[in-house]
Amino acid sequence: MADRATSVTVRQAHPDDAMAMAAVIVQSWRETYRGLMRDEVLDAPDLLERRERFWAAALTDPRYSDNRALVAVRDGEIIGVAMSGPPLEPESPWSRQLFLIYMLAAHHGSGAGPALLDSVIDPDDVVGLWVAEANPRAQAFYRRHGFRRTGDPKVDDGVRVICMTRDPRLTIGA
Repeated sequence: MADRATSVTVRQAHPDDAMAMAAVIVQSWRETYRGLMRDEVLDAPDLLERRERFWAAALTDPRYSDNRALVAVRDGEIIGVAMSGPPLEPESPWSRQLFLIYMLAAHHGSGAGPALLDSVIDPDDVVGLWVAEANPRAQAFYRRHGFRRTGDPKVDDGVRVICMTRDPRLTIGA
């Protein structure tokens, strides 16, 4: 567990963060998805390089200008990454899609995850996301933040995922 005495800062991601963001994603995937994703995907020798290229493009290409990419930083090191943007499906009922939020396992429970989530989406946004069905920790995190399971599962890159949405216009329990 991370030292809670050291504060976490959430800030806009910059192009020079691409390598550190890629490293967080790759380590998080390996910590979270081992046994869910194929080992050849998680252990691919070029995985880090491909993730770095993705982040370099996501942070500089004008096609992604409507996305929000943020990082959580502790003691000068990036420990978490989040990105949201317009929904990928044009017919989506969401105003925003949470594409990803990853935190290094050593920093789970540090408050960095909620800080990233609160910074990458607005409280009034109707938000949707896809999460691994076999990832109860992530699902519990999203439920604590107002998300509910909706729709049918699908398979994405060999992983069964479920849709969760948060609609602030609905009053839970009313």
